[in-house]
Amino acid sequence: MGKIIAIANQKGGVGKTTTAVNLASCLAVAEKKTCLVDMDPQANSTSGVGVDAGNVEMSIYDVLLSRKSAREVVRSTDLQYLNLIPSSIDLVGAEVEMVGMISRESKLKSALSAIVDDFTYVVIDCPPSLGLLTVNTLTAADAVIIPIQCEYYALEGLGQLMNTIRLVRENLNPNLEVDGVLLTMYDGRLNLSRQVSDEVRKHFDHKVYETVINRNVRLSEAPSFGKPIILYDILSTGAENYMALTKEVLAQ
Repeated sequence: MGKIIAIANQKGGVGKTTTAVNLASCLAVAEKKTCLVDMDPQANSTSGVGVDAGNVEMSIYDVLLSRKSAREVVRSTDLQYLNLIPSSIDLVGAEVEMVGMISRESKLKSALSAIVDDFTYVVIDCPPSLGLLTVNTLTAADAVIIPIQCEYYALEGLGQLMNTIRLVRENLNPNLEVDGVLLTMYDGRLNLSRQVSDEVRKHFDHKVYETVINRNVRLSEAPSFGKPIILYDILSTGAENYMALTKEVLAQ
């Protein structure tokens, strides 16, 4: 049975999509059959693996509204072991359209149950909110990885996220675990980065990954070329960081 990992943080700009795309890609390079699911209406994970979100005919939106099965929507990418369930702009209205549905919080879980055994890992990129799409993702997931940027207010709002995870665990998904907290946008030259790192490690203790994701120009450039970092520049610091993170995730 495949392991479903949600990449979640309701704050935008923390490296969530970068982590989803590059962790999924590195798992695929390690020859683990992986499916990347883009639950963010901005569809950046979709374009990040080279798929034009504007030309997507079937997306996770169709799956959530039960118009298509996950198996019909899943598609291949440039990496042999990486598949994608793309997002589209239609997902913006999905939360409103799902309000009247029975078991609306479990739509993604039931949809993925048909394909989860086809993969070793399913990595889900959450939207930057704690709405119904994120609740669906947490209900479907076995584990959560929380990216935190090494900047001011890094821990702000994390109480809300942890509370949401607790409520989902109590009411919808008792098996949900926080696999780890990932420090992103780290710059060892800055006191601030080191201070935030110390604070996060104090707060989350052994839940923080040893690997940190350093600020890296090549990592920032890769999405504009529609490539994960290991296809864009495998010798970059960003590629090294995500390969190291993947080792930690594989060991869990």
